[in-house]
Amino acid sequence: MKYEIVDCIDAGTEYCPCHLAETGDCILCSELCNKTFCDCINWKGTCIYQEFIWNGNKAKEDRKSYLCKIVNKTLIDDKLLIISIEASQDLIQPLVHPGSYVFLRNPNFKEYFDAPISIMDIDSDNNTITFAIEINGVKTKKIEELNIEDNIMVRGPYWNGVLGLRNILKASKGNSIIIARSIGLAPMLPVLKKLYSNENKVTVIIDKAEYKEIFTKEYLKKYNIELIEISTFEAGELTNEFKKLLHDLIKEKNPNLIHCAGADILIYKILELLGDEQNYSCCNNAKMCCGEGVCGACTVRFKGHVIKRLCKLQVEPKYLFEGRRLI
Repeated sequence: MKYEIVDCIDAGTEYCPCHLAETGDCILCSELCNKTFCDCINWKGTCIYQEFIWNGNKAKEDRKSYLCKIVNKTLIDDKLLIISIEASQDLIQPLVHPGSYVFLRNPNFKEYFDAPISIMDIDSDNNTITFAIEINGVKTKKIEELNIEDNIMVRGPYWNGVLGLRNILKASKGNSIIIARSIGLAPMLPVLKKLYSNENKVTVIIDKAEYKEIFTKEYLKKYNIELIEISTFEAGELTNEFKKLLHDLIKEKNPNLIHCAGADILIYKILELLGDEQNYSCCNNAKMCCGEGVCGACTVRFKGHVIKRLCKLQVEPKYLFEGRRLI
């Protein structure tokens, strides 16, 4: 029996209830989505409605913005920026989990220049956070103008950069497969770190796509993994070589998880190829602007007039495309 398990990434945290509760749009609490009975979709160990009442019928405090210093900057192929920033432990510690991200901004510009960027690596000993940023639009171009020793504005922490988190967390002492393509090589690293710490034998399939080199290779050397480089996607379809490799690996390793860090079309094609028999997780490619479910940039429409706010909604990848309305 298929049953979609939904969750809110912020439920039960210091940021819950949020502004969605104020407008009757809470993802989990029935009392805070204009219903008159208690029927939480997914109990998180704390009553969101009670927290809302105790907080004076208003949302908890928003995430803070931190002014951090850039300590390292590397530009690769004129379009990929690798930067490391120095931050306080208050910001670093909540960002060590898979799916963590922040909003970065050149502090010389206003809040609408905030760009959501996934965490590539955390160094808690040296209090640094490393990001990989594709230089594509106005926001990232303004970030690229900053240099070492300059300040950068960081808003966070946020955690919904990966969907299917529950499958990552429960994958233990087995075989796991990670598929990463293009810029997806960056947010793949925290997932790899978690799977490795859970004593999984990890096979990493990498497609560097438009990049000349694997820009995460120095980080990958830290782990005893099976690394396979292959072209995964061409002309809108999975390559035959990749399909064969994937089927062979599944038959050989019986994986407890398949994680895909790539574009939505790559994720969709892999789900279409393998079906519902596997446990999946994937990167969250939704457009994000506020990160709080308010602006609507992350909303996706599904059949039955269902609207999902993907900056907060934690869902299985297999339900990310089912019933999705594209127009």
